[in-house]
Amino acid sequence: MSRTRKRYLGWAAIAVLTGVLAFAASGCGGSSKKSASKPKSNLPTSIGKGEGALNLIEWPYYSDPSFAKKFEQQSGCKIHRKDAGSSSQMVALMRAGGGGGGGQWDLVSASGDASLRLIKGGDVKEVNVDLVPSWNDFIPIFKSPAHNTQDGKHYGVSLQWGPNVLLYNTTKIKPGPTQWGALYDTKYSGQITIPNNPIQIADAAFYLMHTEPDLGIKDPYELNKKQFDATIALLKKQRKLVKLYWNYDTDGRAAFANGDVSLGAIWPVDTLALQAKKVPVKEVIPSAGATGWADTWMLAKKAPHPNCAYEWMKYVTTPQVEAKQALVFGETPVNPKACPFMNKIAAGSCAKYHLNEPLSYYDTIKFWKTPIADCGNGKNDCMDYNAWQKAWTQVTG
Repeated sequence: MSRTRKRYLGWAAIAVLTGVLAFAASGCGGSSKKSASKPKSNLPTSIGKGEGALNLIEWPYYSDPSFAKKFEQQSGCKIHRKDAGSSSQMVALMRAGGGGGGGQWDLVSASGDASLRLIKGGDVKEVNVDLVPSWNDFIPIFKSPAHNTQDGKHYGVSLQWGPNVLLYNTTKIKPGPTQWGALYDTKYSGQITIPNNPIQIADAAFYLMHTEPDLGIKDPYELNKKQFDATIALLKKQRKLVKLYWNYDTDGRAAFANGDVSLGAIWPVDTLALQAKKVPVKEVIPSAGATGWADTWMLAKKAPHPNCAYEWMKYVTTPQVEAKQALVFGETPVNPKACPFMNKIAAGSCAKYHLNEPLSYYDTIKFWKTPIADCGNGKNDCMDYNAWQKAWTQVTG
């Protein structure tokens, strides 16, 4: 995943945040209800005295001073940041210096296309979610998602997420598309933009999962060779239709604004930015559902400041702070209690970012997870991330 877009707070999408930096994020509250997780004997049962520092590998603005400064003042943990521009860069940083964060890094804000790589590589360690009170309030699907929880062990805490949406220009495409099949329709040749990311293979697999049931795809991130080959074949056909593979969503956004494209896969923050600029676009999440990304604060195996790391996970998942981060960046909290705080900062923002959706909505979103050979059915015949990377290069090259 490439998310350097976080460096871009321009455009009018963020105009809805007028006054956001004046909003005071509250401290570390949380539910007193016990979680369903039972701490193992080798996990900490309390948070000790802070070590005075916290070293983060993060998507830019994930510890924005507008909400992180208060944490530093309360905890005494001074944040040192390393902004990453891609998931692969995050993995590389975590594996430098002997792996596990190299004894330098404490936490990494990994997306689903990196988290399993870090878990399987032994670079992150299990955390005790009972030390993060707001975990109890998370939307259920984000408590123990497959991308950060393995064999009942939590390797971090979920934080923010976003769906991938189908966006179209309402003046150029009539009637508006309602299904993902539009992205593979020859009548839109030369008008399409999609992300330039190997994980985009899952979007094509998701489409085939619903349109070609004989392939037997159950999970768009777990593809055997037959399923994978069919998916890549579809993407190679799509290649002739695509005007732009965007590396950063701001590139896709600009292509819509300039009229270079009329249809594409992008994120809600871009829809809002374009609409704020009066670009005639509308987003759709097809009835079949969509893929989506979700981020996790993961604890480095060799974290030098584990107490400060736990204090940060505790603080940043509180509803007030989640609301502020969501609107600074343009994403959706995993804590639904953030909704009223979002609306306090920017009226109507909770609904615009889909936080008020019913629980059934989340069943239709297939969140990113790193493709691995283990298919979860006792077989190891799924195509792993290396195969996905190689195939994607062939598709887009």
